[in-house]
Amino acid sequence: MSEPEAIIVGAGPNGLAAAVTLARAGVSVRVYERANTIGGGSRTSEVTLPGFRHDTCSAVHPMALASDFFTRFGLTDRIRFALPELSYAQPLDSGRAGLAWHSLDRTVDDLGRDGAAWRQLLEPLVSHANSVAGFVGTSLLRIPEHPITMVRFGLRALEQGSGLWNTRWHDDAAPALLTGVLAHAIRPLPSFAPTAAGLVLATLAHAGGWPVPIGGSQSIVDAMAADVTAHGGEIVTGAEVTHLRELPPARAVLLDTSARGLQQIAGNRLPAGYARRLGRFRYGNAVAKVDFALSGPVPWTNETLHEAGTLHLGGTRAEIARAEQEVARGQHPSNPYVLVSQPSTFDPTRAPEGKHTLWAYTHVPAGSTEDRTEAIIRQIERFAPGFRDLILASTHRSAVEYEEYNPNYVGGDISAGDVNTVQLVARPTLSLNPWRTPLKGVYLCSSSTPPGPGVHGMPGWNAALLALRDEFGVTTPPSLSPLPEQIVER
Repeated sequence: MSEPEAIIVGAGPNGLAAAVTLARAGVSVRVYERANTIGGGSRTSEVTLPGFRHDTCSAVHPMALASDFFTRFGLTDRIRFALPELSYAQPLDSGRAGLAWHSLDRTVDDLGRDGAAWRQLLEPLVSHANSVAGFVGTSLLRIPEHPITMVRFGLRALEQGSGLWNTRWHDDAAPALLTGVLAHAIRPLPSFAPTAAGLVLATLAHAGGWPVPIGGSQSIVDAMAADVTAHGGEIVTGAEVTHLRELPPARAVLLDTSARGLQQIAGNRLPAGYARRLGRFRYGNAVAKVDFALSGPVPWTNETLHEAGTLHLGGTRAEIARAEQEVARGQHPSNPYVLVSQPSTFDPTRAPEGKHTLWAYTHVPAGSTEDRTEAIIRQIERFAPGFRDLILASTHRSAVEYEEYNPNYVGGDISAGDVNTVQLVARPTLSLNPWRTPLKGVYLCSSSTPPGPGVHGMPGWNAALLALRDEFGVTTPPSLSPLPEQIVER
């Protein structure tokens, strides 16, 4: 086996994006993956009962249709997606719900007297959704290509991320609907950083939509891996890398690890000042997850919720904000925010005929060992009485168990670094090219770099483009378009 020119450590979406990019540029690539299966946060497996396929971490993929990397990669030509008409929903008591349809007009109509305010908030962003997705795809220190859109976005994030966040609303459905998506970032609300992240997701809900990959999230990384090997790359699983000295000589090494993982693997080779800056990088609070195998569909009180790919449970804006503040204080809320996905409603490959899978996680303090199954069931039962009777089996994973599963999730932080205002810019350090480390030929390509968490491949793409320029003299991005045999039939 000849030695590769470039090595990738980690076969999650970002590591594979880097491998795809380098291999497409004609660089010989080898990927090392600690686990026996590729995918990182995008694995799909049977964890409850035979025939029930569950996504380990991510389940719904707004950025899969929006990221520059996946657009160039032609992901929608390589795998099939289901695109729910109801992108996400926020059930409220007494059978009411806020509904974020793919259609902005339909959403506005459903929100009644808050519909005009919803349109005013989001229509200027939805009309320029590609620009919104674009300026979150790289370092925020760079001059944006679309400054007017960025100003509009920033003003809205400042409003909804501050004490002014209720000034435009009259009823409770619209603010609750927005708060459900802002809470994805696992931060106290209202505050700027989670609002900025949530507004991107809310924009995409009315633009490309929130798609569900047929066959599970694993289908995304399998398509990426197939492209790597089709262009001469190697993927080695069950191969943990604990130090750079364990790797064969290579012109470039790209690490799909947390910033802490970079410190551990590079050791004392890192300059002291850079190591100190990495040590100041902060990790956020965490998730605890439950996968359910069900004998039938969730009995939502509001029947329309069956059409939603994603639901945010927790009640009103005030209730969700209270729960997130309790997590920030190190508590486990009795009335938690719960993010739910029901992929088997749209993808029959996920469960035996007539049966269903349900994916649910809630936020917990970093390092939590608590089993939150009962708290999650109670919150679902609040909006779907009788849910408990449908459970055939369930599997829980605590925050600590998430870190054991994937060391990038420090303390159970699935974002590989706190999504706070400072770390929107300095991720993991303040730099125009934060993917490059001070070590010659060594790059960081994980969610600890811009644009942060999500299945979008952008950290891998950005790091690989830098490596191509610095180490191989390649300044033109390679074509990532699928080969004819890689395009799936519709």
